[in-house]
Amino acid sequence: MNRFTTPQGEYELTRFPEDPRDRLRAWDSADEYLLRHLGGIDGDPVDLSGTVVVVGDRWGALTTALAAYGPTQITDSYLGQEATRANLARNGVAAGAVRLLSTRDTPPDRIDVLLVRVPKSLALLEDQLHRLAPRVHAGTVVVGTGRVTEIHTSTLTLFERILGPTRTSLAVKKSRLIFCSPDPEQAATRGANPWPYSYALPDGVGVVSGRTVTNHAGIFCAERLDIGTRFLLQHLPERRGPERVVDLGCGNGVVGTAAALANPEAEVVFIDESYQAVASAEATFRANAGTAAPAEFRVGDGLSGVPAGSVDLVLNNPPFHTHQATTDATAWRMFEGAHEVLRPGGELWVIGNRHLGYHVRLRRLFGRSEVVASDPKFVVLRAVKR
Repeated sequence: MNRFTTPQGEYELTRFPEDPRDRLRAWDSADEYLLRHLGGIDGDPVDLSGTVVVVGDRWGALTTALAAYGPTQITDSYLGQEATRANLARNGVAAGAVRLLSTRDTPPDRIDVLLVRVPKSLALLEDQLHRLAPRVHAGTVVVGTGRVTEIHTSTLTLFERILGPTRTSLAVKKSRLIFCSPDPEQAATRGANPWPYSYALPDGVGVVSGRTVTNHAGIFCAERLDIGTRFLLQHLPERRGPERVVDLGCGNGVVGTAAALANPEAEVVFIDESYQAVASAEATFRANAGTAAPAEFRVGDGLSGVPAGSVDLVLNNPPFHTHQATTDATAWRMFEGAHEVLRPGGELWVIGNRHLGYHVRLRRLFGRSEVVASDPKFVVLRAVKR
């Protein structure tokens, strides 16, 4: 746990799930810069008496610091939302003091102050600005923040095209602010929101070849099939009969959909911490498997909440980063969760970059793992629960 000192006060903050071994903080210099600006440290303070909306707050640092103003937080991350909930409680903020929404929820009708933590995904930023643009007005204060490496010309172009004239601040501690002045006339020229986006899968990827997938903004490789998923689709296990399958970290759901189409007796559970991903998975699955096919769609913290010993097969393409930090912590938790929920004889299939060495982790948990397929970049691993 770390103490976050801001012009608004001092706060004890952690990421979620809380791990005392995790040295990564729940905020960074971009959050600090924005709160200093709002508090008037470098000029006049910003009037926060109207409707305040905080978009993309990663671990709740901004929302917690601004809780006295009753902000609405909008996030695509279940983990970020749970971190916010925990950090608010940790700092004595009443549960109803702020409003926590996902990117799939309807935003407030009117926004007087819009604060945007620039996301890693330019597409997600585009989608959210389109969704929020009708709710801002000429007097809305719009301030974005991000690390210098996260703010590009394309970032500023989106603010300019969708909302109005945009400029940036000087860099402080390798972070910048974005200032945007909403222009009501912009509605005529901003164009339509291009998300969600659908495309047909290529040939050579098994049962889903030629099928259409749907991607909401923010999904990894939303405009094409990524090469890792392609490799996994080419080597999925051939299984028959009634069983429970989990597409863990499902993204657009193409892997779980392939498992369901290959084995119509299977019930597939799609799980991701991204609200956009789970919405994409449901759209992809229903378009290809039909409305009556058995499936479950969960936004959550990995396999938390899935009963132990209830799953026959887990399919997993784990991330190896969280925001800008490279880490295998998420993959390790996914592997641990899979071992817990699998029945004896149940299998975990993992696709990963060869250099990540997932086989070492899997051997530690399962006793052994075997290579199903490999190429110069990727490896598909299989581990069986004893």
